[in-house]
Amino acid sequence: MARPQTDIEAGREALIGHVIDMIEERGSSAMTVTEIAARAGMSAANLYRYFESKEALIEAVAEHWFQPKVEIMEEVVASDLPPRRKMYEFYARRFARMMTEWERDPVAFASYVELGKENFELIRGYVDLGDHYLAMIIGEAMADGHFADLDVDEAISLINQMVSVYVNIGMMELVMPKLSTEKLARIIDAVFDGLSGADRGAKGLSTLRAA
Repeated sequence: MARPQTDIEAGREALIGHVIDMIEERGSSAMTVTEIAARAGMSAANLYRYFESKEALIEAVAEHWFQPKVEIMEEVVASDLPPRRKMYEFYARRFARMMTEWERDPVAFASYVELGKENFELIRGYVDLGDHYLAMIIGEAMADGHFADLDVDEAISLINQMVSVYVNIGMMELVMPKLSTEKLARIIDAVFDGLSGADRGAKGLSTLRAA
């Protein structure tokens, strides 16, 4: 049986819902504590019973937005899929969810992008968590002989540069119509089939030069 919500918990959940509604209705992430409190039918002073600051409220909204994506990462990492398939699912499932969100309301999606940019320090932990789970998948892949001559941190950096457009909402918003799970699968195959620390000739010049 689920634990009953306290008045504070219920009030916090209601305020998070009001902020989400305001973002999606107004198409703008800019809002004041006074506006949020008015939407909730309370005074600004009363709002601080539930959240100690506007930043704390925005952080709770971010947690609400990221939680389904975190659950996807946890489920994929805990699965018994082979590393190649696991890495694909790690990105594809989150991308598919965010694609659906974008298709439902591109303006609201853009507002979440702006909210993230404005409050990046509040969401940095979710970025770090994604790298943590990616490192676990990379470790499994390395145990199978992939990514030779790279350490885990190098592999994380390189893979993020190749694939982050599928999960970084600021980047994906710019090219969303060109993204697809089919293209993602080909990128992941290229990562597994080719990524290593070996010098294969691309940087074999002392200086850059025109062809």
